[in-house]
Amino acid sequence: MLKLLATRLMAAIPMMFLVATLVFFLAQLNPVDPAATLLGDDASLEAIAAKREVMGIDRPLIVQYGDWISSAVTGDLGQNWFNGEDITTELRDRIPVTLSMVFGALTVALIVGNTLGISAALKAGRWPDRVITVVSSLGLAVPNFWISMVFSYYFGVKLGWLPAIWPTQRPGTIMEWVRPLVLPCIALGISSSAAIARQSRSSMIGVLQRDYIRTALAKGMPVRRVVFKHAMRNAAIPVVTLAGFQLSALIGGAIFVELVFNIPGLGNWGVDAILRSNIPVILAFVMVAALTVVLVNILLDLSYAWLNPKVRPE
Repeated sequence: MLKLLATRLMAAIPMMFLVATLVFFLAQLNPVDPAATLLGDDASLEAIAAKREVMGIDRPLIVQYGDWISSAVTGDLGQNWFNGEDITTELRDRIPVTLSMVFGALTVALIVGNTLGISAALKAGRWPDRVITVVSSLGLAVPNFWISMVFSYYFGVKLGWLPAIWPTQRPGTIMEWVRPLVLPCIALGISSSAAIARQSRSSMIGVLQRDYIRTALAKGMPVRRVVFKHAMRNAAIPVVTLAGFQLSALIGGAIFVELVFNIPGLGNWGVDAILRSNIPVILAFVMVAALTVVLVNILLDLSYAWLNPKVRPE
């Protein structure tokens, strides 16, 4: 396992370097001049030129790239052009919010999806299976942002059960942190729950038809014990693979959910940066997203190797 981890980490280094290079030069294709945006429409050409010099964007691209990549390697991602804040500090404040929501949504998806999938597999061909299949199809069809708007209005505004938007003051206790995340986590996790339910059902049906499972059931072993002790581990391999892909999808879906619930996470931050051509923040946002996806894939490989020893390196 350690050898596999080392191999994946070494492969991630050139991948991240390639992503960083590609993102940097693609960001320069934006036709909007950030200096002019900062100074406003009434700024003179001389003022804009002076601001570009202060920001360092009047230099050749290759020089800007060299400075940025060398600073990024040491953890210095620069400053936010619009508020002067250190980007690393902003990331420290925003990453926990987004990751809490994403992993909360993944937890919802795994619990709900596996429960529905296993239940459908045990009742394959009967009405519970058909109902779960229809519900799963609906869950995949409805977009996250629409679910978020419905949840925010109905449960947050109309019923008042949970906060409809993120509180203006920073949460001071665990409960103050968790309560505003309940609705976003459920809204974000619904489509992933549906996908996992379908995969879990399919995998479990395949495992339950194997000879050793049929033999255990024929000997009178309780169904619960057969499912949880013998069937689940083999059925979990494709589910774990799907969960890894769903985690990457949840990171993307979190952007829309954060906008609906006004959550001060990476998604809100990144969208604001794109709209204002705030290139240092755009670069940091994309790099964090890329690094998260790479780490998720490494964890996915390790989980797969743990569940299936055949794929472990010699």
